[in-house]
Amino acid sequence: MNDLENKAGRELRLDQLKADVVVVGGGLAGVCAAVTAARAGANTILLQDRPVLGGNASSEVRLWILGATSHMGNNNRWAREGGLVDELLVENMYRNPEGNPLILDTIILEKVTNEPRLTLLLNTAVSEVEKINDCTIRLVRAFCSQNATRYEISAPIFVDASGDGVVGFLAGAAFRMGTEARAELGEKFAPAEASRELLGHTIYFYSKNTGRPVKFTPPAFALRDISKIPRWRDIQFKEDGCRLWWLEWGGRLDTIHDSEKIKWELWRVAYGVWHYIKNSGKFPEAETATLEWVGTIPGKRESRRFEGDHLLTQHDIVEQRQHPDAVAFGGWAIDLHPADGVYSSQPGCQQWHAKGVYQIPYRSLYSRNIDNLFLAGRLISVSHIAFGSTRVMATCGHAGQAAGLAAATCAREQCRPRDLLAPRRMAALQNALLLTGQHIPGLALTDAADLARRATLTASSELKLSRLIPCGETLNLAQSWAMLLPITPGRMPQVEFLVNVSAVTTLRVELRASQRPDNHTPEVILAVKTYDLEPGAEIKLPVQFDYRIDEARYVFVCLLKNEAVAVHLSNQRVTGILAVCHNGNKAVAKSATQMPPPDSGLDTFEFWTPQRRPGGRNLAVRVDPPLDVFRVGNLINGIDRPTRQPNAWVAGFDQQQPALRLTWTTSQRIARLELCFDTDFDHPMESVLMGHPENVMPFCVRRVILVQPSQGLAGQSDGLAGEPSAQVLWELAENHQTRLCLRLPEPLVTDQLELRFEAPGDTIPVALFAIRCYGTD
Repeated sequence: MNDLENKAGRELRLDQLKADVVVVGGGLAGVCAAVTAARAGANTILLQDRPVLGGNASSEVRLWILGATSHMGNNNRWAREGGLVDELLVENMYRNPEGNPLILDTIILEKVTNEPRLTLLLNTAVSEVEKINDCTIRLVRAFCSQNATRYEISAPIFVDASGDGVVGFLAGAAFRMGTEARAELGEKFAPAEASRELLGHTIYFYSKNTGRPVKFTPPAFALRDISKIPRWRDIQFKEDGCRLWWLEWGGRLDTIHDSEKIKWELWRVAYGVWHYIKNSGKFPEAETATLEWVGTIPGKRESRRFEGDHLLTQHDIVEQRQHPDAVAFGGWAIDLHPADGVYSSQPGCQQWHAKGVYQIPYRSLYSRNIDNLFLAGRLISVSHIAFGSTRVMATCGHAGQAAGLAAATCAREQCRPRDLLAPRRMAALQNALLLTGQHIPGLALTDAADLARRATLTASSELKLSRLIPCGETLNLAQSWAMLLPITPGRMPQVEFLVNVSAVTTLRVELRASQRPDNHTPEVILAVKTYDLEPGAEIKLPVQFDYRIDEARYVFVCLLKNEAVAVHLSNQRVTGILAVCHNGNKAVAKSATQMPPPDSGLDTFEFWTPQRRPGGRNLAVRVDPPLDVFRVGNLINGIDRPTRQPNAWVAGFDQQQPALRLTWTTSQRIARLELCFDTDFDHPMESVLMGHPENVMPFCVRRVILVQPSQGLAGQSDGLAGEPSAQVLWELAENHQTRLCLRLPEPLVTDQLELRFEAPGDTIPVALFAIRCYGTD
């Protein structure tokens, strides 16, 4: 017998690996956790049991990435997640505006493989956990079917982002499944009795037009009687299979162990729906369509939720409760689905929106009884009701980034997750997250190492917004429209509109605001004016409310619906300024404006949202006195997006090539600069399927030059050309990202630096949220 023949006792190859941080699960949460930990200096291993990264966002499932801001309509302005989620979405928009899920796969994969401290193991599933004691994990054991290799991977810190919580479950971490009873947590949305009901799975499909008739013969297992789906009349061919998210099932089963059973039923439904579309005769437009792709795995919504030191509940979301350990935020609706899914006669979902975004506390991101286990993604510590909001991918990724940075911190400082709750350590973690671009509502960066805070900042111009010039286009007030304007304390400025009037009418104009200055839900009417109008064109309508604004906030100057009136538009666009319409997505808006459940804590309110289209439009206005909120000092206020004010330096419209100078009283050693640009945080940037008309956001500055000046500030007349004697240190011609980190080839010792910019367009001035300078790389 030779050595190649079978031999008793032969075993599969075993690789034993060590790391500082081990992340299990390669969905968006796990990717954000792993990349963040690696960037923070931790040697990190990421295990993914699938052949691609991205989870529900990947080409295997093809759901677009959802988060706090949505194309479907809500009042969360400028709420797209920051940090790595933003980095991925902006890059995907740049390379993949068509929404091809295969391209998104490569972008996520590239982001992971670009990190030298990060090791990726695809097709590798964890099957065992070994512990040092009852509350500490020593290692995980995993198996890769593609290379027939077993792994033993040890680390001081683990992050479970596996969706079903395989590490936490095997380690004995406390978890929940199903719905809590209303009395347990006092959640008014919860049912009277606890149950095992869950949100189900969905399988998507794609079709394409071949240009010639195509026959479809359904497989034997396909659903033949479409009437078994109570909402079968809602099926539309034009809505592509990936928009049929409500073809969901499995909420009454064990969504972990019965997942294959659920998949088969969803295949039955998907092929049955296509059979109905192709062969019922109700969709003649489908004659030339063929079935291009059907998912091979379902998109999973819910399974285990693990318990941390804080269980996030409906109260945290609806009341927007503040947490001293806030590290991330959410803003998707509390989005609950019937357990019977596609076979339920109820609507596919009920979405209940809060009036703004809510904080996610650090205490929800680690296990309460396994002391070296972080939680990320769908399995963080939340109630079933709160899970209806936190489960969406952009929120999962945003919180995953916080878990990854905390994991790297614990590995470096040789401490446990709970130790970071100490006030000084928590402040350091929050600051470190803000430095990565993470947005934490209510927190501003305080960075003693930032040399820009010690400099005198001067700019060649600062916008004082007195008017948005009419472009010749008008908008009929078939719906109510408003300008969302940032106002400082004092008397409300006069806002003048330009209108065309087709018949004698009375126009109602309202001044509205939110109850909380950080929100953008106009539920409070501050003042009302009515105007009797005669027919005519280009009528000036000056609106002066006798009202004083008590604190810096956004207000809505609302022109209420009146089809006899058309308001003039402007194609000038400014960071932190929006026109919004009282007209959300009807499928969503109906549940936010209907009466909520009794004593739910939610009031009824309206959606006022931008109506996106290429080029964008504002209402043409004059403002007196001008809005003086775009000063250069905003660059060092520690907030890198609009909140209750724009938080940006904006140059004047008349300067296409403005300049910004930093001056110190003594020479400084500068090794690195960071700039934060406006990539339109109000744009949700749906990652797949939707398609977008642009690949670079219109407010984003693309060209930047760094110089060491020798005389006066450039930008007044000579702009980017600058002084002949100025030394050009660095130049970028094609920026598209939100954050730009510039590491100088050699540290520079100087008492002055100047940045020169080129405006994104004739109607969009230069805008910048932050500049930071550091003496070390």
